[in-house]
Amino acid sequence: MAAGVEESMRPFGEAYQALCTVPGISHRSAQAILAEIGTDMSCFPSAGHLASWARVCPGNHESAGKRQPVGTGKGNCWLRATLQEVAWAAARTKRSYYHALYHRLRARRGAKKAVVAVQHALLVAIWHMLKNNVTHQDLGADYFERRNKARICRHHVHRLEQLGYTVAIQEAA
Repeated sequence: MAAGVEESMRPFGEAYQALCTVPGISHRSAQAILAEIGTDMSCFPSAGHLASWARVCPGNHESAGKRQPVGTGKGNCWLRATLQEVAWAAARTKRSYYHALYHRLRARRGAKKAVVAVQHALLVAIWHMLKNNVTHQDLGADYFERRNKARICRHHVHRLEQLGYTVAIQEAA
């Protein structure tokens, strides 16, 4: 890192170093994110408030029990643009939670909606990092498989039965 960059980020110190540990966030992206949201998270009571302020939160328009498609709205354009670049980079980082999240959602919702979900997940992680003054802890690429092990097993058994096989499940020793 250049000496000029290091000096310009001195007031942000630990927050800048912590942001650089997130997959997809480069030095320039960390600078832009800190310039837009700062390091003091007391103005955002929760991660959801920060996501709502930046307008990277999921839409929630429902009428008569039917969910309507709705855009995310207009938020801080500089932060959203930076988060979008970071989200694309994080989605391409192999063996990371954001890669797994992107590919899981892209199959059902499409690439652009999956990137917005990755933006939201990144911003929530950034809020927690800045609020608690900690570095990034990646959940891992197998997070969803570890969380829903029984569901995945049922899905594959059902799929094999649809293909005409009889399946008996046993725990591995």
